[in-house]
Amino acid sequence: MNHTDPLESAAVKHPHAPINRVEHVFETIVFASRWIQAPLYGGLIVAELLYAYKFLIELWEMVRHINQQQETVFMLGVLGLIDVTMVANLLTMVIIGGYATFVSKLDLEGHADRPDWLTHIDPGTIKIKLAASLIGISSIHLLKSFVNIANEDLEQIKWKIFIHMTFIGSAILLAWTDKIMQKDRKH
Repeated sequence: MNHTDPLESAAVKHPHAPINRVEHVFETIVFASRWIQAPLYGGLIVAELLYAYKFLIELWEMVRHINQQQETVFMLGVLGLIDVTMVANLLTMVIIGGYATFVSKLDLEGHADRPDWLTHIDPGTIKIKLAASLIGISSIHLLKSFVNIANEDLEQIKWKIFIHMTFIGSAILLAWTDKIMQKDRKH
């Protein structure tokens, strides 16, 4: 004697049975929930606009005081501009890559300015790119400390070096882990 669940056999016979409809509606809601992230990416766009504003203000101050600035102060200003630019690059990667990976595909197939890295973006790639960006930002902060070493606390420089090395180690581990995962997916 075959003991089958009556709801299960009804769902098989009638694919639109109530249990399947409830499941379908729930799965649709779960899938649509990815759009909750869209305002977060919108907020990051606003943050990037603020960074652009900060960059322009700092650049304007450098232009206004160029004749009064010593070379070291000017170099620190330029490094500050590079730092702001690198953070803005990081934001761009997170906004575009995160949105395209987690919310919705970007319809950019025929767009002339489509970034090359978008063709092979996935969460692992985003993490590695973020780690590399953090290393770059950390490098700029270290360089600013070295340029201005006379005014820096050596203990803070040691901590900056330690943090920088931690970023490097994390990036290497992320890349290694991603490589192993990619290798496993190919098999």
